[in-house]
Amino acid sequence: MTLQSLLIQVFNGLVNGAFYALLSLGLAVIFGMLRIVNFAHGALYMLGAFTAFALGQLFGLGFWPALILAPIIVAIIGMAVERGLLSRLYGLDSSYNLLLTFGLTLLTQDLVKQVMLSKFAVSSAPYAPPEALSGVVNLGFTMFPKYRLFVIGLSLLVCLLTWFIIEKTRVGAIIRASTENPTVTRAFGIDVSKWVTGVFGVGVGLAGLAGVLAAPIYSVEPYMGAELIITTFAVVVIGGMGSILGSVITGFAVGVLAAIGAAIYPPIANTLVFILMAVVLLVRPSGLFGLPEGSR
Repeated sequence: MTLQSLLIQVFNGLVNGAFYALLSLGLAVIFGMLRIVNFAHGALYMLGAFTAFALGQLFGLGFWPALILAPIIVAIIGMAVERGLLSRLYGLDSSYNLLLTFGLTLLTQDLVKQVMLSKFAVSSAPYAPPEALSGVVNLGFTMFPKYRLFVIGLSLLVCLLTWFIIEKTRVGAIIRASTENPTVTRAFGIDVSKWVTGVFGVGVGLAGLAGVLAAPIYSVEPYMGAELIITTFAVVVIGGMGSILGSVITGFAVGVLAAIGAAIYPPIANTLVFILMAVVLLVRPSGLFGLPEGSR
């Protein structure tokens, strides 16, 4: 592989890594703060893309308004699910949360499928990028789509901003306290339930944002998150369950490694991340950036 080919694969991998990073960050926020394994995360990613598409078809809203509104709508739906359903399972075995979110995945996918067929008469649909981000940029070694560079940059910015808020601000301190020791936090007059709902909303909102960003690259269709979420769970495990920074770094790294691996030996493309996960778990069961369970 030439240096030029390697650099092209790195940038292609960073695009996929941007989606892995946003999705795994949302999962890490939810698990790290709430100890919930949200299997519906892939469906919420798809819902973000579908919402952007629907806003355009029904109200004529373009990419930029949808980029703001769709993640907010997904976050609101997520908070309603947390208050109405998930909150009733706190204190029970984690398998109940897993089964509920798996059921919500199937329900969401079928509902979107029926809406797309009945309302828009399509099973999948393209979504155009904004005019300002059309065309390509000369990177010196290749011409690369301008929109994909935007995806990499915005994803990195959002991931770093989320990490900073949770780890370095007073709001983040309240969030961590509300989930790690809710009894003491309530003693300071803080409504823990509202913070828990908000954290869940942020996590699924990140999935919705990833879906909007993915819509112009992939077709909007009901099952677009099904395969991606499996790889995203592997990314979270490799980075360390609940590790915010680990999810971001591992998401981008896995995207790049998968792209390079696929270029060198295509048959390994779909299994490379799982091979990496197995190796990491053998060497460090808590993940690359995770803390052992007893030290939490």
